[in-house]
Amino acid sequence: MFALVALGFLPGLSGCKTIESSEAKHTEDILSAAGFKQFPANTPERISMLTTMKARSFHTVVKDGKTYYVYPDPTHCNCLYAGTEQEYQEYHKLALQQSIAEDNLMAADAAEDASMNWGSWGPWW
Repeated sequence: MFALVALGFLPGLSGCKTIESSEAKHTEDILSAAGFKQFPANTPERISMLTTMKARSFHTVVKDGKTYYVYPDPTHCNCLYAGTEQEYQEYHKLALQQSIAEDNLMAADAAEDASMNWGSWGPWW
């Protein structure tokens, strides 16, 4: 019985992984567009550091008196994105623009759906 219940959850889990991977790719595309540099975790020291940081969230690092923003992703790209204050601000600007564009698209789709003559499909409720 437990095995059947567990099997019922597996398709949902793979769907979550797909969404998570898509969101990671989306964020990383914006990071790259904002000028963040990607550094692969290709040495034992980098891998160790990458796995100790909270994944897919911004961290500040001060090096030689200069503040950097780093974004670790140990599961999608196995890398770390790093940028300056200017690139961090550009990331937020691009992310906001993308969010507004997505909201506008959803509103346009909703308006189109509302204008459809759904009665021609007959009574379905």
